[in-house]
Amino acid sequence: MELTWWLVAIGGCVALAVCLVAVLVRPMKFGSRPPRALANLGRLTGLPEYRRAARLRTLTAVVTIALLVVIFTATVITGARPTGLPALGGQAQAAQPEDIMLCVGEPVGDPATSAMLQYFARQVNTFGTQRIGLTSPNRRVLPLTRDYQYAAAQFNRYGTSPDPQSDVRSWSPVVSYSDYAESVEDLLALCLTGFPSFDKHTAQRRSLIYLGPGKLPGAGGNQLFTADAVRNLATTAGVQVNVLVTGSGNGALEALARQTGGRSFSGDLDVADHLSEIRNHPPAPTDAVDEGASVVRSETPGIAVLSALVALAVLSLWPVVIRR
Repeated sequence: MELTWWLVAIGGCVALAVCLVAVLVRPMKFGSRPPRALANLGRLTGLPEYRRAARLRTLTAVVTIALLVVIFTATVITGARPTGLPALGGQAQAAQPEDIMLCVGEPVGDPATSAMLQYFARQVNTFGTQRIGLTSPNRRVLPLTRDYQYAAAQFNRYGTSPDPQSDVRSWSPVVSYSDYAESVEDLLALCLTGFPSFDKHTAQRRSLIYLGPGKLPGAGGNQLFTADAVRNLATTAGVQVNVLVTGSGNGALEALARQTGGRSFSGDLDVADHLSEIRNHPPAPTDAVDEGASVVRSETPGIAVLSALVALAVLSLWPVVIRR
């Protein structure tokens, strides 16, 4: 087990130590008057009823202290964001995080764009460890996030009857260039750079889904990336590239998808069905990590939270058990 925030764990241990020292050092007060001496004290403490009450009191104190320690420890561990613990009810493949970048080359309001965004507006609520982002032809509309409610709201905003005055402008504002022409390769490079540490191969699964034409229209001019440069960038970052080409196909895009383990579709698209097929074949989980690769593990607080809940339930029901 590893902890993301060690300072929380250290602070919890210090707080527990301070409480123990305060209890041991500070004298306990039994009242303003000293206790009265009782006659026949030995006979009273020797009675079976007294011994049973004393044992019950000691047992109650021990159980209460143990349960409070369990609750405190579980709370501290949960607050420190543990990783590496067994995931409750999670599968090995689903437990490994995945980053999904939607890369759209079509304008907002296009039927294919709307179908794609509405599909993920529904699917995003079923995610668990995934992060999802959205890139338009010249803007990062949604950086990678696990805020699924916000992501669904953004997908619904642009996917259902977008406002021409604001949504179209915020989706892909018009930019005039003097010696540059937009290209599919540059758009794919923009989408690939949306992954954290995009220039490194990590154990975190990465998937890019491109929807757009095989070639972006534009006046003559230079472009920044070539097809080989984009392929090298995707291979270095370990990204599975999937393409849905509206209109005629693009051999370079199809080859890129094939080389990265993705899928490609072109022509008359059934966007929802093709997206379902892509999501049914996500990047394979990484079993072995190359030397120097960074690993991003998902949080696994399930056992700590379950322990705290069970201890709290037992502590709440303990008085009932004692009375009976």
